[in-house]
Amino acid sequence: MPVLAIVVSSCSRSTAISSPDGTLCVAFRLADNGCPQYCVEQDGKAVISWSALGLKCAEQDLTQGFALKSTDTRFCQDAWETVWGEERLISDTHREMTVHLRHASGIEMDIVFRAFDDGFAFRYMFSEQEIKHLTILDEASEYRFTADHEAWSLPWRTEYYEGIWQKAPLSQKDTMCSPITIELNDGGYAFVHEASLRDYPAQNLYVQDGALRTYLTPWLDENAQILPDKAYENVPFPSPWRMVILARDLRQMVASRIMLNLNPPCRIEDTSWIKPMKFIGIWWGMHMKSMTWEQGPKHGATTKNMERYLRFAKEHNIDAVLAEGWNKGWEDWQHFSFTEPYSDWDMDYLSNLSQQLGVQIIGHNETGGNAADYESVLDEAFAYHQAHGIHAIKTGYVSPIIRTVDGLQLNKGQSGVRHYRRVVETAAKYHICIDNHEPVMPTGWQRTWPNLMSQEGVRGQEWNAWSQDGGNPCSHVTVLPFTRIMAGAVDFTPGVFAFENPVMPGTRVHSTLANQLGLFVCLYSPLQMACDLPENYMKHPEAFEFIERVPCDWERSLLVDGKIGEFCIFARQERDGEDWYIGGINNEQAREVSVPLDMLSPDKQYTAYIYHDTDDADWQTNPYGCVKEESAVTYSDTLHLLMASGGGFAIQIICSL
Repeated sequence: MPVLAIVVSSCSRSTAISSPDGTLCVAFRLADNGCPQYCVEQDGKAVISWSALGLKCAEQDLTQGFALKSTDTRFCQDAWETVWGEERLISDTHREMTVHLRHASGIEMDIVFRAFDDGFAFRYMFSEQEIKHLTILDEASEYRFTADHEAWSLPWRTEYYEGIWQKAPLSQKDTMCSPITIELNDGGYAFVHEASLRDYPAQNLYVQDGALRTYLTPWLDENAQILPDKAYENVPFPSPWRMVILARDLRQMVASRIMLNLNPPCRIEDTSWIKPMKFIGIWWGMHMKSMTWEQGPKHGATTKNMERYLRFAKEHNIDAVLAEGWNKGWEDWQHFSFTEPYSDWDMDYLSNLSQQLGVQIIGHNETGGNAADYESVLDEAFAYHQAHGIHAIKTGYVSPIIRTVDGLQLNKGQSGVRHYRRVVETAAKYHICIDNHEPVMPTGWQRTWPNLMSQEGVRGQEWNAWSQDGGNPCSHVTVLPFTRIMAGAVDFTPGVFAFENPVMPGTRVHSTLANQLGLFVCLYSPLQMACDLPENYMKHPEAFEFIERVPCDWERSLLVDGKIGEFCIFARQERDGEDWYIGGINNEQAREVSVPLDMLSPDKQYTAYIYHDTDDADWQTNPYGCVKEESAVTYSDTLHLLMASGGGFAIQIICSL
């Protein structure tokens, strides 16, 4: 008898659901003190033993004292089409169980469980009832994994989530940001995160008494000191989903779409204006100290410079150009205007030029962390951009603690979450897409509001320009597809073609040229920036061809091979097309890899254009060693490639018949 069946049969007040294929089972029970608990098994083995559920509220302790009223179950089998994404079609097949509970105080609380073939989720729901408000002090939600597995994580107070993910046993971890990626001792993987975060603080996690427990991001008082309060909720309300992907291998983990399926369907009726784009921008020069954000002798966002970028984009099949520093406020960071350009920026002229060229302008709205000021002028700012044909804006909140309408708050607290949601929903009214920097961690909200296209929340390319520790290690980008990007698209800004920084000689890009090309496939974003200066791209025109050609919207995607922190190889099919793109990126250890092409159609022939490291390429000694080869290929072929230290490759496979 399976482990969970034994546990369930031993408790008369337990009930369970299984996944559609029957391999995963989630059981629920009430302990003797009325504490709600659950456990999970997969393939007949216990993965999570009995773990506590509930909410700690100022009004009542909703972690015990419950009685079971009833249980409902249902089966869902659905499919939906993405507006943009790593694949066009997503299936949603699961079983759901709703446990209706009544607390001794009279408060009624439901716990909804969903069991998928590749994981599970649960959330708390409060229906209309006598109590109208709840002050949540924390959640009792926990995950008692049956072994001390190793996990990849960031500390919870990592500013803007811009840190290096570290691997260690769960028992050695301090409080962590959500998500975390766990390497299970049996060779499988778990990804612990949340979904549909809308009006609630972001989840953090810590280990105590052998359990992975929830710590909600707190509210701050008027002196920016931590309060015991975590969320103020009007009843009725649902909590975000708590979700765990349980995968037998990395391929299954990265293919999981549980997080998106746990979010409501798209709320935008006409999505034709939402366009995935590649873009360049007046940005990297600021990090290299050759340009400035503020107006002055080296000002980057001038009419003349922007015209140069727009014409370069037109010539090289780039969809858009970002300009940072076009607007007043950069000189003192006290008050940014989102409708007043500097005197050397002619918005009307550039708007007309962009429309003539068919190259979009991506706006930039840095708030300096003053979210309240930004929120008060959202309609005015977005109307201004819409009037000038700008349909995408990169927002920024550079401040460890942002000033919201509720005062100084953590960006991933409830007030910050509310602000980001208001920005995205208001932007949709003006047909504007958002690339959110210094965000709260993505939780799949892009399904409901697909104009939320990309977010930062990562130690990105800019750290390679000025970080005192020398820049991101080579291994960093081989971790991100299995950690941060599992939560959603990332604006990492790949595409550096000049690896040294003369202003910061101790800092450099830990990468080869072929690795930078591979990032365009491996690090997913529907708004994908090629970050370097146009003049640097023209020094390597053959390599730049791949950036000109690679799309950023996909029919389907798959992990070919990889190991967290060592290397990864992704293959993606162009949306509504027959062509494929394959990217590989590597850590510090040079390695040979095999790339089977069995994802191709067996009845078609293809031509592969392969950009790869030369035999003597190395991120430290010869980062520019990159060669392009052309070869006829079919689905039965396997490519054998050498990835240098810090190296990689990029392949365009064109269907010829």
